Amino acid sequence: MNKLYLIIPLVLTLTFSGFYLTHQKEAAAAAVQAQAEAAKAAAEAAAQKAEAEKQARDDADRRTAERVAEEKKKEDEKRAKWEAQSKAIADDTATYSSQAEKNAAEVKALEAKLKSLREEKDKAIQAGLDFDLEVEKARIAKRATELEIQRLVEMIARKNGTTLAPLAATP
Repeated sequence: MNKLYLIIPLVLTLTFSGFYLTHQKEAAAAAVQAQAEAAKAAAEAAAQKAEAEKQARDDADRRTAERVAEEKKKEDEKRAKWEAQSKAIADDTATYSSQAEKNAAEVKALEAKLKSLREEKDKAIQAGLDFDLEVEKARIAKRATELEIQRLVEMIARKNGTTLAPLAATP
């Protein structure tokens, strides 16, 4: 019996060891296969991630290029609009400056004409006043002459002793 106690556990241990080694080899092969599949999956995931990053980078580059192009377009439009407005302002300024010079020359000519017309008016007024003065002097001289004639007629009438009242009354 003593032998049986040793042989049965030994046979069972050898059988167990055989199963264990077989199972361990299968498990190692499965682990290697799982590791290979995991590495393959990781490689696929990395490839997909790299592809997604590449697409994202390409998309970001495209959007950046579009944004830069749009900003450049807006900047060009703004610059063109600014240049057009500057040109319009310069044209208006030149037009109004030439118009102002033309108007200034016209004002100068009109002022000269107004001055000459005022001088002519002053001369005409002075001539009218001089004429009125001459007329008044002529009236005064006429009146003085009439008075002198009347006085002479009165003196002659006194000398002769007769009065010529009807003659003296006629102006």
